[in-house]
Amino acid sequence: MLETVAAADAVPLAVVERSGFVESRHVGIAVVLAPDGTEAARHGNADALILPRSSLKPLQALGSLTAGAALEGAALGLATASHSGTDRHVAVVRDILDAAGLTEDALGCPPAWPGDTATRDELVRAHAGPSRLRMNCSGKHAAMLLACRASGWAVDDYLDPAHPLQAHIREVVERMTGEKPAVTAVDGCGAPVYAMSLSALARGIHRLGTASERSPFALHRSAGTIVRTVGENPWTIDGPGRPDTVVAEQLGVFAKGGAEGVMVMVAPDGTTVALKMLDGSGRAASVVALQLLADADALSATQAADAASRLALTVTGGGHDVGAIRAAIGQ
Repeated sequence: MLETVAAADAVPLAVVERSGFVESRHVGIAVVLAPDGTEAARHGNADALILPRSSLKPLQALGSLTAGAALEGAALGLATASHSGTDRHVAVVRDILDAAGLTEDALGCPPAWPGDTATRDELVRAHAGPSRLRMNCSGKHAAMLLACRASGWAVDDYLDPAHPLQAHIREVVERMTGEKPAVTAVDGCGAPVYAMSLSALARGIHRLGTASERSPFALHRSAGTIVRTVGENPWTIDGPGRPDTVVAEQLGVFAKGGAEGVMVMVAPDGTTVALKMLDGSGRAASVVALQLLADADALSATQAADAASRLALTVTGGGHDVGAIRAAIGQ
């Protein structure tokens, strides 16, 4: 059976400190690409296979866009997102479905509560329940449905790996990463997700993050549009006060986290980070990625620290701050 990186091939990436005591450690693998795409640093076996989970969404959105989905502005941002399910997010997803002539019943993602606590509380008070629209992947699914409508493909089975849309997305992923997937798995939202090396994911995200809208190649023009659009609408990629949105708003960094401790970031100069926490926890992923960008001089130490201060990294005890989650690469 194929599997991800072994413990022996991972390295320390972060620690959790409580009252000056290192209570927990997160180990994993990471790779840093320079602005020109060459490898600048690696930590652990970056050639090990991973499932990118939602960090693959920017490439899946690129597939939907190039398959004919007429997406721009907030709608294109939502196609790349793991959104927090606020009413603002849901309104955009409805707009995408309306453009496809479909309702939320066509979404193949499972019903879910919103990740945004205030929105969830409002729904509970209104005696409402989980819905497909609130599921964090609903924008990606709505974009896939719109692409199917544009190309004349069936929508009932749009998540089947053999469906023309999924075949197209897989081809786009292969072209951007330069690697054929080792395994096709089922993501938490029901869409196909592809096992690839962490290095391949980094290459794909770097190519997307550094693409120009003036490129002679349509695929790269579309990739450049995605990154610009998310930068102009950072609330779409995640949600108010949430890590990917904070990093985009404060630093202009394109960031996309994925389940099971995956994170990718592209700094404005093109420096790219991809990492995977071996234990599957994502709580330290953003701060580690920021530190790796700072180590590569793509961000200043002050910029990285200021952004980290806005993330949920504080360890509390008795209602007081007693420690923090921090990057500890190689320690």
